[in-house]
Amino acid sequence: MAENATLARPYAQAVFDLADKGGVLARWSEALASMARVASHPEMRAWIANPKLSPRQVYDLFISLCPEDLPAELRNFVRLLIANDRLSLFAEIREQFIELKNRREGVVEAEIRTAFRLDNAQLSALVADLERRFKRRVQPRVAVEKELIGGVRIAVGDEVIDGSVRGKLEEMAAALKT
Repeated sequence: MAENATLARPYAQAVFDLADKGGVLARWSEALASMARVASHPEMRAWIANPKLSPRQVYDLFISLCPEDLPAELRNFVRLLIANDRLSLFAEIREQFIELKNRREGVVEAEIRTAFRLDNAQLSALVADLERRFKRRVQPRVAVEKELIGGVRIAVGDEVIDGSVRGKLEEMAAALKT
């Protein structure tokens, strides 16, 4: 939802700036992932939306479900989100944090969908090709989708490379219709 992305942006930027300044991007990335899972859980979302709970009760419940070694700055960040009624945006904040982190580190995420499971050598070769093409380090996320019939479909940012059999068949069908 565009509205959530807009609301989350200043929080993501603030937490990124704090982590970057402290040199703890990787550590905070892991902590934010855990916290986003907690905030996204259906029962937690119900507690967050419950008007009968005080901000302190929501904070205590949320923090009790997070990793014990959570830095004080992130605990304060949770307090800020609760005070501004933005705790439900945690997953979006974390997504934007990762985008900022990847940009800082020169990394691009590639969503790779394959018809069949790739072995390590195939995935390594594909990642190497993508790194040459995009001139950045590639962080792959691989999913198997039998519907592709064969080949791969890769999405890197706004660019899509469709080398799947299904994609080729759709191109041929479109060409025959014109």
